[in-house]
Amino acid sequence: MSSVETIIRENKSKGVDTLIGYFPAGYPTLEASVEACVAMCEAGVDVLELGIPYSDPVMDGLVIQQATEVSLATGFKIREISKIIKAIRQRVDTPILVMSYWNPIIQYGVKQLAEDLVSAGAQGMITPDLIPDEAAEWLQISDEYDLDRVFMATPSSSTERLAKAANSSRGFVYGVSTMGITGTREDLDAKARAVVSGVRDSRTSTPVCVGIGISTAEQVSEVNSYADGAIVGSAIIKAYNEAGIDGLVNCVRQLKTGK
Repeated sequence: MSSVETIIRENKSKGVDTLIGYFPAGYPTLEASVEACVAMCEAGVDVLELGIPYSDPVMDGLVIQQATEVSLATGFKIREISKIIKAIRQRVDTPILVMSYWNPIIQYGVKQLAEDLVSAGAQGMITPDLIPDEAAEWLQISDEYDLDRVFMATPSSSTERLAKAANSSRGFVYGVSTMGITGTREDLDAKARAVVSGVRDSRTSTPVCVGIGISTAEQVSEVNSYADGAIVGSAIIKAYNEAGIDGLVNCVRQLKTGK
């Protein structure tokens, strides 16, 4: 069992909410992103989702888009992800999953990135625009390097596709709460429950964590009541933009504990 799945299952058995927190690599600078990620881990995220900036982030909302644009403008390159992970890993042992669209990975080299992730101390990848049907190379390489692979389960997914996403994922399955782009929303789409139910109907034992639109401690708690974890990105970045590390830390602590 992966370290990501182990933490999620341990939290569930103890009645503790699981919080997965996203932050873009290289934002606003390489060094600043390391400090922000370490602060998130120390403040209580159970799993760190480290985003690789991309010029065409079709799934990301405005807050994340603007942050990744800054990162790219200051010169971030995918080869630097290893350096960032190593710097974070020297200070915290929180599991790290890299989130990346598939095109940059193809350009960099799937096997090369897998080797970099292992050597740096990351646990795997979340690939939002890669479906299991087209993931033969990644499935093989992630098995070879014992890396987690997280696929998306969406409200529009057929029963067959939900089952494929569930049975192909390792670490957890990413349940999309609503169709559309990421960003905070006052109300979570009720379709999230249907996605989680559909994944579990596929008889997978892999945990299901829900993301997109989660921005409050109440929503984190609600999601954890029917899923295995909540994923938050835009709200954390927004807090960082408004009040720096202190704002980020306060946001994470509130999301995790409600206080």
